[in-house]
Amino acid sequence: MARARNRDPAAFEMLVRRYQRRIYSLCLRMLNGASGEAEDVAQEVFLTAWRRLPEIQHDGAFGSWLYRTATNRCLTVLQRRKPVDELDDHNTPIDTGADADPARAVHNSEAMKALTLALAQLPPPQRACWLLREVHGRSYQEIAELVEATPTAVRGRIARARAELAEVMKPWR
Repeated sequence: MARARNRDPAAFEMLVRRYQRRIYSLCLRMLNGASGEAEDVAQEVFLTAWRRLPEIQHDGAFGSWLYRTATNRCLTVLQRRKPVDELDDHNTPIDTGADADPARAVHNSEAMKALTLALAQLPPPQRACWLLREVHGRSYQEIAELVEATPTAVRGRIARARAELAEVMKPWR
């Protein structure tokens, strides 16, 4: 981090490699599977990171800074979308990986499609909190800092998201 802060491109490239998959994954899920938008947002986040590296004083803060920036950018993109846009990209499932049993793979794929659709129906702040907690393993305190809310508000958003997702996903249990 210190080398990257001193404008060492190779050091920054190592940071990008470490975080790019996680940041892209967060963006992809927050933006309802819109891969082009997710790539654009992730790229913007890393470009901004390069420009603002000297401002990040604590080495351990870089990852949190990336998550916060990506989350905020995604929320901005979602707020700017027209309501019709929300319906366009729901058919892109989250990658379920290879599975040895074809019937199980189909079942998992269908369940992931249902989850993707259910996530798309959540309000963006709930979706962001749920993804940061359940997919990216962030603590309530970290999420609160990332989305600029209180830990209590984050817990409430996650609880509501879990309840809504559990209801929608009942047939897949």
